[in-house]
Amino acid sequence: MGFVSFVGRVLFASVFLLSAWQEFNEFGVHGGPAAKALKPKFNVFSKTVTSHTGVQVPEFDIKYLVAAAVAFKGVGGILFTFDSSIGAYLLVLHQLIVTPILYDFYNYDTEKKEFGILFTKFTQNLALLGALFFFIGMKNSMPRRQHKKKAPKTKTFELKYDRASEIKAFDETKTGVKGLVDAGISEVPRIFHQPPDTVGENYVPSATQFSIPVIDLQGVKEDPSTHTEIVKQVLNASQEWGFFQIINHGIPLSVLEEMKVRVRRFYELDNELKKQFYTRDTSKKVVYNCNFDLHTAPAANWRDTVYFDMAPDPPKPEELPEPFRDMMVEYTDRMMNLGRLLFELISEALGLNPDHLVKIDCAKGLGHLCHYYPACPQPELTIGTSKHTDSCFLTVLLQDHIGGLQVLYENQWFDVPPVPEALVVNIGDLLQASPLISNDRLVSAEHRVLANSIGPRVSVASFFITYFNPNPRLYAPIKELLSEDNPPKYRETTVVEYMTHFQQKGLDGNSALLHFKI
Repeated sequence: MGFVSFVGRVLFASVFLLSAWQEFNEFGVHGGPAAKALKPKFNVFSKTVTSHTGVQVPEFDIKYLVAAAVAFKGVGGILFTFDSSIGAYLLVLHQLIVTPILYDFYNYDTEKKEFGILFTKFTQNLALLGALFFFIGMKNSMPRRQHKKKAPKTKTFELKYDRASEIKAFDETKTGVKGLVDAGISEVPRIFHQPPDTVGENYVPSATQFSIPVIDLQGVKEDPSTHTEIVKQVLNASQEWGFFQIINHGIPLSVLEEMKVRVRRFYELDNELKKQFYTRDTSKKVVYNCNFDLHTAPAANWRDTVYFDMAPDPPKPEELPEPFRDMMVEYTDRMMNLGRLLFELISEALGLNPDHLVKIDCAKGLGHLCHYYPACPQPELTIGTSKHTDSCFLTVLLQDHIGGLQVLYENQWFDVPPVPEALVVNIGDLLQASPLISNDRLVSAEHRVLANSIGPRVSVASFFITYFNPNPRLYAPIKELLSEDNPPKYRETTVVEYMTHFQQKGLDGNSALLHFKI
């Protein structure tokens, strides 16, 4: 193909090269026949330009114009042969100058013989000019060739991705995701990369006809009619969404704001101070790490977590990190009171005695997961928390203003937007809907947290569950809720058995309850 192109350029350039060679040989002293033919044409052209534009064309010896034409054609033709754009530009310049002067058909009547001859020559030169413009255009649209010596071909092998080693090295830093961000990374490490369809799958912006219910608890204890209405709202939200937000819940705004401040303060501690709490021993009362399932999950989540097991056997004050020592006790007391109220409302919603769920120890245990989601340089590649359901009876969440929490509703993801002074409540696996006690009457909804380029985002998830504390109680669907039409769907289990399975399974996108289905 290259040879054919070269032959084509030679044939095209020969028109100009042969003409230049002939005019050069005949040039002589006065420019030869070319100057003699060109001089009267140029004089007429000069007068035409002057009469139409008022610009006086300077006088000069016509042989210099012939010499320039010879040079343009000769040099331009040679360079064009060797695929040079400069050669093409020289030939274009020659055509633009000479064609309107030499082939002046416009100075003759159409009936004259000269008109036909000159017009044909003029159009032929236009065709050559068009071909030159085409050549220049093609040259400019093609990427420049890199005239480099080709390296000898060698076989290359993609290095095998050793995920286990990368995770081990990351975990041993004991600085978590925040450590990566503090180090100034600009790309998300591969261990955090989620499958491509994980984040954007069926996402619906919050501005839709659906929204997470917000329930006002004002007057729940004082006014019987208000109490009854709130019970209905709790039942509807728990059955339909598995999620709702509560306001006027009794925990002062100052306490909520201070709790978020303490979470940030912990993560801003010197790394050496935080490392003393970094562990994967879930039997400890304070556990700080990055992803409880880091070594087993298919992809890590973009977050760090510090966990506090506060009930029924709280840690000693000196066992708590300094930022939490006074605040954690107060927050726990207030959350325990709120939890008992919520369990009473849910018991009534299920048609049970108000104290039923409290009596079977649903409010006995409480743990706080304080999450820290640093700003992410590539949030489209990872996720803050993978899709999951909560492994507890009930969760009460304190989130900041940044947002990112989403709930799966009718197979689509919906935002759970931050509401001032509100707390988010969601049903856990051990209580409802996918759960053991209500036998699927309530919904333990799947939810997730998106990674964000803005941050850090902090949240405190308070889980009502005894976790790995000794608790021999067996949990099964409540007998009062069963019938021939509604047989039990789950086998009996203990909290410890359930949590052991959940920890081993990790956040793999599937409910831990499937393991306990009959």
